[in-house]
Amino acid sequence: MRILDAEKETEKTLMEEIRKETEDTRIINCLGQRYLGCGMKKTCLTIEGTPGNALAAYLDGGSIIVHGNAQDAVADTMNNGFVAIGGSAGDVLGYAMRGGRIYVLGNAGYRAGVHMKAYKNKSSMMVVGGVTGSFLGEYLAGGTIIVLGMGKKREIPITGYFCGNGMYAGCIYLRTDEVPAGLSSHLVARNVGEKEKSEKLQPVIRSFAETFSLDPDDCLKGEFIAIEANPEKAYRQLYAAV
Repeated sequence: MRILDAEKETEKTLMEEIRKETEDTRIINCLGQRYLGCGMKKTCLTIEGTPGNALAAYLDGGSIIVHGNAQDAVADTMNNGFVAIGGSAGDVLGYAMRGGRIYVLGNAGYRAGVHMKAYKNKSSMMVVGGVTGSFLGEYLAGGTIIVLGMGKKREIPITGYFCGNGMYAGCIYLRTDEVPAGLSSHLVARNVGEKEKSEKLQPVIRSFAETFSLDPDDCLKGEFIAIEANPEKAYRQLYAAV
């Protein structure tokens, strides 16, 4: 594995060296450098510090591991691969991602998972360990979002306003017994039964827990609700057939 020091290299140099993908790369002393790992296809990029906007944009394979926080627009239009953030992420996490997985140990900002998609055997997956801001899963067109609310105080909502507005496919799972405020009539919220929890949530949450060395049973404790498009008031007719 090669090591690049972000204090000694320009942003352009870092991007060019990562893009070569000749071997796995570790970046140290990262502080706001943008576009890292854009379009990566096969190698593993480990970042120590705080990468700037557009980390992992258009990611098409490989893995990106961040030991710290990340700024806005992580994994914009991601197609495949894996992103793990050991802190919190900024706004617009996973915008329009089409496949692959994003795990965030801490919180995510506004508009996480906007217009996530799924197509044939490809489906996007996002797991946030903490809480998220408003517009979670807005215009969701496929894939799965799981928010665990770990460490939050009771008075803090697990997500903000307008959760799932405009979504017509996919599913949002929240580890809570409270329906988000102002949920649209175009959506339905239902309790998740043990069978669904075991078959759909448990494998993903166990993988998330293993990634961050957490107790998977603690991550699975409690009630979950699922938010989906209301089939009687769906937006599906406004979009091309899927």
